[in-house]
Amino acid sequence: MTVIWVLDTDHLSLFQREHPIVKQRLNQISFANTAITVVTLEEQMKGWLNVINRYNEQSSQSEKLILAYKGLRDGVEYLNKLKLLDFNLPAYDSYQELISQRIRIGTRDLRIAAIVLSINSILVTRHTKDFAKVPNLQIEDWTIS
Repeated sequence: MTVIWVLDTDHLSLFQREHPIVKQRLNQISFANTAITVVTLEEQMKGWLNVINRYNEQSSQSEKLILAYKGLRDGVEYLNKLKLLDFNLPAYDSYQELISQRIRIGTRDLRIAAIVLSINSILVTRHTKDFAKVPNLQIEDWTIS
């Protein structure tokens, strides 16, 4: 069985900015064995849309607004190269189970964990303190060499 390493939003951003340790680690495994969740996609898009909305309200910020839209476009093109994991029925069932266990982490993080658990993969994150609260979730931090 092939192992899938699922990058959380933070690690995806680090990889996009070519963090040396994260980049090195990703180069050690097959890029085909990495993925992001649809929740990570949501977080990335919300970030760019928040920047765009902030500059829409300021008419004197034309250059920043243009750059914000370029960032959104570049982000979409980049994310299209990655394997995208859905929040499907098995993930939803896993999510409901985690909710019933009253695990105290953010909603989106809980959804990411549910997706990773539903496909028996490894979550790549720096937020080990939060994600360690999720039973049976395998986690790795690629910022530590």
